[in-house]
Amino acid sequence: MRRFAAVAFDLDDTLCRHDHDVDALYRRAFEEAGVEPFGEPEELWPLLAGPPDPDDRVGYRGAGFARLAAQHGRDVDPVALAAAFEAVADESRVAYLPGATEALAAAAAAGPVGVLTNGPEDRQRAKIEALGLDDLVDAIVYAGDLPRRKPHAEPFERLTAALSVDAEETLYVGNSLSYDVAGAHNAGLRSAWLRASPDDAPGAYGPDHVVDSLAEIADLLAEGRGADGREPGGEAAATEPEESR
Repeated sequence: MRRFAAVAFDLDDTLCRHDHDVDALYRRAFEEAGVEPFGEPEELWPLLAGPPDPDDRVGYRGAGFARLAAQHGRDVDPVALAAAFEAVADESRVAYLPGATEALAAAAAAGPVGVLTNGPEDRQRAKIEALGLDDLVDAIVYAGDLPRRKPHAEPFERLTAALSVDAEETLYVGNSLSYDVAGAHNAGLRSAWLRASPDDAPGAYGPDHVVDSLAEIADLLAEGRGADGREPGGEAAATEPEESR
């Protein structure tokens, strides 16, 4: 028996990242909204609280612009500015993170491969096509179109059903502790947390594995196998969760 029967990945900031000229995008948003520019992108990002709200991306980003406008003493419509930002952003401008293609290839060698993203298909589809993921994975679940998103179990259950595998035999790779690791735990999948920095700690969360690069996924999938790809002794060895690093 294989250590993992299937591997699935989060999309944004796990497999890929935006590939925009951020400064140009920021200026274009102000131009689109007819507002004299103020501040810099580096000032805006820390003012955005938590991950984007899939149901209200404009409101989420607008709250950041409202805080930034207050800091610069500007009287603007932050929602209009946020809407302009969304309008000029090109969702197809994405690039694979280092090690992503190697991780996908290693996952395909281990079994079926899936992608589970919290975004809706009408926004995420452009990224999937730009990355050519249709030809590399066996199933894609857009949790943004479901009644419940990560960290609820439902999207993960849809994923394992689409891949025709059991949850406990599936590894889910993601960068978010509160969405990816928590969601995988809630649905019975095993998790690999892709942390942004070696200094990051999982806190109260308990990912089964911690990786600092997607390049480590191939070794993780091969770990414990003999030369023939089976667990030592020809049987499936019990897999104990690794201690979080």
